[in-house]
Amino acid sequence: MILEIITPETTLFKGEVSLVQLPGKSGSFEILHNHAPMIALLKKGKIKIIGEDKQTNFIEIVGGTLKVENNNILILAD
Repeated sequence: MILEIITPETTLFKGEVSLVQLPGKSGSFEILHNHAPMIALLKKGKIKIIGEDKQTNFIEIVGGTLKVENNNILILAD
């Protein structure tokens, strides 16, 4: 999957990932390969990113919007 996290100022992350865990408005959830298309609102918290190399990274956000489609994940973060 390709994950891109962008803010109005910069791109925080862009690359291949195997799992993304997100702080959704209704609770935490994960995105895996071949996830169904969706749009969701995100709240303040940490995005957990597990790369194809199994390395784990965390990115702190204040909120944002998520779009998942065809193994492409786009996060517009605040």
